[in-house]
Amino acid sequence: MTSVLDQLRKMTTVVADTGDVEAVKTWEPVDCTTNPSLVLNALSDPGSEALVREEIEAGRKAGLSAEAVADKLTVAIGARLTELVPGRVSTEVDACLSFDTEASVKRAHEIIADYEARGIGKERILIKLASTWEGIRAAETLQKEGIDCNLTLLFCMAQAVACADAGAFLISPFVGRITDWYKKAEGRDSYKPEEDPGVKSVRAIYDYYKSNGIETVVMGASFRNVGQIKALAGCDNLTIAPALLDELDRDEAELPRILSPDNASGLATVTMDEAIFRWELNADAMATEKLAEGIRKFDVDHKKLIKLVSERLNAA
Repeated sequence: MTSVLDQLRKMTTVVADTGDVEAVKTWEPVDCTTNPSLVLNALSDPGSEALVREEIEAGRKAGLSAEAVADKLTVAIGARLTELVPGRVSTEVDACLSFDTEASVKRAHEIIADYEARGIGKERILIKLASTWEGIRAAETLQKEGIDCNLTLLFCMAQAVACADAGAFLISPFVGRITDWYKKAEGRDSYKPEEDPGVKSVRAIYDYYKSNGIETVVMGASFRNVGQIKALAGCDNLTIAPALLDELDRDEAELPRILSPDNASGLATVTMDEAIFRWELNADAMATEKLAEGIRKFDVDHKKLIKLVSERLNAA
């Protein structure tokens, strides 16, 4: 019997939820996805030490601010990852810009320009934006320019519909964080995969997209256990942390396909405008709280990254 991971790869594109160079080499994913937390981890990754040192020294010689060096370091790590995967590398727009469409578009252009200066075309990159109304509008602009986007921190159907309407290349619904919220709210220790709120949310989004011929890629993210992953077998993409990839690789059980375009239930198209979006997001306590929390956490890690870079820039 082949491993569950090998079986999964036959029906789903497996993405590595890590910026760790050695982990990417080990698991050979098609794509990589990063965020400020993962870039922070790279600072303590021995495999990235030479790259980090080089970028900080270049920044010091150029007289760049710590924030500018942190931005370049993020792209440098992404550039290194493009050497290891055949597909795309997601690179995040600063969380503090999540409610500023114009600034998000500007930052995305800077990211793409930095990659191009390193010889990496935009076809290898996904610009990662929070699924706020403003972030979705930024993605709409970028998609029209031929810059593909990954809409992250997605927790509800309203966000998914708005992202599809904007022509987003890919969305990242956060399975585990949805489950975390419901476990706390309902006083539960766990859920069976079929009852898991995070799993059910992604299944519903996948069904809506396939029912309506929507080409936006659904990439389940933020998993807490392999049961959640198995329950979404057949989803377009799944981004999985190294520890869970290892667990899937050691598991030799049979993996049935759960999601398939052929099984879409024929859900009707939903109308979505700004007023409906804001109301439905507001009416969903889980989505409202987890979106805000996610933006805050990414911003905290971005500031930590800048602080660490500043310390190394100023080191004797």
